[in-house]
Amino acid sequence: MKIAIGADHGGYNLKNKLVEFLQDRGYLIADLGTDSPKRCDYPLIGYQLARSVANGEFTRGILICKTGIGFSMVANKVPGVRAALCLTNLQARMSREHNNANVLCLAGSLLSFQKASQIVQVWLKTDFAGGRHARRVRQISNIENKVRNVKCTTQKSKF
Repeated sequence: MKIAIGADHGGYNLKNKLVEFLQDRGYLIADLGTDSPKRCDYPLIGYQLARSVANGEFTRGILICKTGIGFSMVANKVPGVRAALCLTNLQARMSREHNNANVLCLAGSLLSFQKASQIVQVWLKTDFAGGRHARRVRQISNIENKVRNVKCTTQKSKF
């Protein structure tokens, strides 16, 4: 499995540990940055990773910032990406089984390496359940396609 991984300064240390952890387990890892703990802007890193997952260059992606929130917002802007912020093994499993998440977002300041590595293992080993969940994932894709084709207009609020 080819996995892209990226982080900003808030996830830099955890990213480096996870890269080694995953390579030791035979995963093909592409480290998309950042390359230092120096403060940096996360949106471009998140966008590059999400775009590379959406276009099939990588099977899955992992993004790490301080809380995971910023990266999940950025990644979910890219059509074809279903990014999930996971702080527990249950969230990791359900994001894969029910939502077919293809990008995992982690909180570098809230998760120890031990907990993060457990979450990553669960997320990578869990298959999409399909069935009724496939219908729901298609609905997400349909919404995504409609939003791309809708022109925004300003309407006066009734409130």
